[in-house]
Amino acid sequence: MSTSSTAPTTEGSGHGTTSGHGRGQSAKRPAMSESVVRNLGLVGVMAILVIIGVWTAGDRFLSGNNLLIILELGAIIAVVSVGMTFVITGGGIDLSVGAIVALASVWATTAATQYYADQYGFMVMVLCALIVGTVVGAVNGFLIAYGRIVPFIMTLAMLASARGLAEQISQNRSQLVTNDAFLDVFRTRILGLPVNIVIMAVVAIAGWVLLNRTTFGRRTLAVGGNAEAARLAGIDVRRHTMLLYTLLGFCCGIAAIMLTARTTTGTSTHGSLYELDAIAAVVIGGTLLSGGRGTILGTLLGVLIFTTVTNIFTLNFLPTATQDVAKGAIIVVAVLLQGRLAGGGLLPPWLRRPGSPGKLPAQTGAALDPDKPKPGA
Repeated sequence: MSTSSTAPTTEGSGHGTTSGHGRGQSAKRPAMSESVVRNLGLVGVMAILVIIGVWTAGDRFLSGNNLLIILELGAIIAVVSVGMTFVITGGGIDLSVGAIVALASVWATTAATQYYADQYGFMVMVLCALIVGTVVGAVNGFLIAYGRIVPFIMTLAMLASARGLAEQISQNRSQLVTNDAFLDVFRTRILGLPVNIVIMAVVAIAGWVLLNRTTFGRRTLAVGGNAEAARLAGIDVRRHTMLLYTLLGFCCGIAAIMLTARTTTGTSTHGSLYELDAIAAVVIGGTLLSGGRGTILGTLLGVLIFTTVTNIFTLNFLPTATQDVAKGAIIVVAVLLQGRLAGGGLLPPWLRRPGSPGKLPAQTGAALDPDKPKPGA
């Protein structure tokens, strides 16, 4: 976990502490919050992608059916990314999410599980996936928090273990879903929208409320910003860390249900590279990789950008290799653009935060505060 002293911030927090002249400037004119400034970069990238999509694919890109396809394709990874946002905001990382999705999908589609689902209802399969995902996430969290294993190493080990267990259970075969009730429920539409999109929206709203409007969210920001300070403030850092990974495992269980319903199979190859997509979406969305700052809205925009890129390449019959190069370039451009916007360099003066250096060289806090003594004074 990070021991950075950066003040924790969320989507709604953009009011930095200013002194002297800074407060006077803030009183004269409101500044845009940091989260809005960061999201401007993502909106700009998204606007460019829409222009490219219309230019290359025409009406096919803007059709209602295609827009639903973009949302549905991004729904599963978005659910995983919401959970990843909490873990990264709390100063951690998880490389095992794809393997957890695979294991949960395989366990939920075994012959035994589907037999009980036929007897007692399709919820048996749903509960199985949720329990498997939650338990694996809890194991990650327990060994990281109480076993003091580095998150990168622990989740890398879980990636191999969970994927291997999924292969053993399925015997390297795709397990078909035979429970009609399960397929009927998750293939229906609610208000004209596929169920997966509705599930994504519910998870995103719940995640936003949890991060921005609850004690749990404030503790997550505190632990990610400075774990030692959080401990001294009375927060059980180890227990909270375990809960963060458990929450991510639960989100992986939800994603496994969505993926199983969409593909009608459970297989050990499900969730391949989900960890990279989720981490990339979270980071370009504005969540600080070292912890202490998180944004659910930015994460969703990051997922939408990647999904739109995939859709544009598919509509134009372009190879996957070129698509991967484009995704890498988008990550770099989005992060650079956000950094410029957050620093005020690309904003007019009336949109800059009080004290933002704009195009001036970066200065230390002592130099910006006239009340602090200069070095050597």
